[in-house]
Amino acid sequence: MSALARYFHSKGVRVSGYDKTETVLTRQLQAEGMQIHFEDNIALADTAAEIIIYTPAIPAGHTEYQYFLTNGYTLLKRSDVLGMITKDTFSICVAGTHGKTTTSSMIAHILRHSGYGCNAFLGGIASNYNSNFWSNENNVSVAEADEYDRSFLKLSPDIAVLTSMDADHLDIYGTAENLEDAFVEFTTKIKPGGVLISKQGLVKEDKFRVSTMLRYSVEDHKADGYPKGIRINKGGYAFDVCIKDKVLDGFELNMGGMHNIENAVAAIMVADQLGIEKNKIREAVAAFKGVKRRFEYILKQDGCVMIDDYAHHPEELRALILGVKNLFPGEKCSIVFQPHLYSRTNDHAAGFAEVLSIADQVWLLPIYPARELPMPGVESEMIAAKMNSGKVKVVSKEMLLTEIALSKPSLLITAGAGDIDMMVEPIKNVLIGAFKLVNV
Repeated sequence: MSALARYFHSKGVRVSGYDKTETVLTRQLQAEGMQIHFEDNIALADTAAEIIIYTPAIPAGHTEYQYFLTNGYTLLKRSDVLGMITKDTFSICVAGTHGKTTTSSMIAHILRHSGYGCNAFLGGIASNYNSNFWSNENNVSVAEADEYDRSFLKLSPDIAVLTSMDADHLDIYGTAENLEDAFVEFTTKIKPGGVLISKQGLVKEDKFRVSTMLRYSVEDHKADGYPKGIRINKGGYAFDVCIKDKVLDGFELNMGGMHNIENAVAAIMVADQLGIEKNKIREAVAAFKGVKRRFEYILKQDGCVMIDDYAHHPEELRALILGVKNLFPGEKCSIVFQPHLYSRTNDHAAGFAEVLSIADQVWLLPIYPARELPMPGVESEMIAAKMNSGKVKVVSKEMLLTEIALSKPSLLITAGAGDIDMMVEPIKNVLIGAFKLVNV
């Protein structure tokens, strides 16, 4: 939503909006000149607005939404507007239950850094530019294709990337098969003559309908694109990339996690499809600083490392924790996790318990409800009950800081899609004090 707000603001349109809570991002939008309020109150809304764009996360009973709905305003979903943009541009759309924010940000960065140029609509803040949106005169767009509420079916990609199809958003889809069918339908939205770049081995990939399909993998050398010669390099990786019968050598990725090498391979394959020179792709990947809250190093000093990540699905957490343990072997790995949504916690409690058990010490915060009302019996203790009681504790935000000060974890992950990002700075400060670090 904020990327679209920035898009219209860049066109000289007056932009205002509502959000449930104030965040670092909403403060940035306000500083850029947009009017934002945090109370569901029509008296605070701009009733002179000509178009109302909303996200499906807005509940049906929202007062302002109902006012605009019943008073003749033009209402468009976020996906409707992105659909219009992708239809009228050469568009690269990245879909998947996880990996899409990092992959789309990598693609957009490569296009920008190489001079190819694009308009970017991202689901996270690209650290190189401290933004999730930028514009360019080249009629090319890079957009994150969100599967929630089937939004991605409004898009019209020329190149589509499909990173994963794990069960999620079952409150919308009901079953994993329904979700998979929606991804299959997404591939039918690719424009005639377009290209699908998909992760090797996705379920139902035999049903994808597209004229050209390339597959990628981090480990399967039967794929059309894969890395080889992977080496750990200063908290990141060095590797070469094989695409069909050619080798693009000498890549450096300054992000942790093997899953991010896989994301990088997909982005490199897109750039290769566009005909961007190998040296420019290589330089762009090396210069990529990552995405805020995607394997983001908050502290990286001798004796103490803190990593923050948006992971909120069991498979995302698995990739995150294994990636950290791979980069820092032998270190005790601690994690603070805030479950996101009652429905997701209910659907995946056993999965969360399994992957969190890979860590050595776990603190669970209460569930962040977002758009949902509480579900009886569904709480963070539901996950903790399925774990070894000696390594997990459910704590409040207030208790957490005391726990960290006492425990002094030297390798700490914070993860979740709720408001845990507001805890990152306080936790960082506790660790700086506990380890007597230099604040950088």
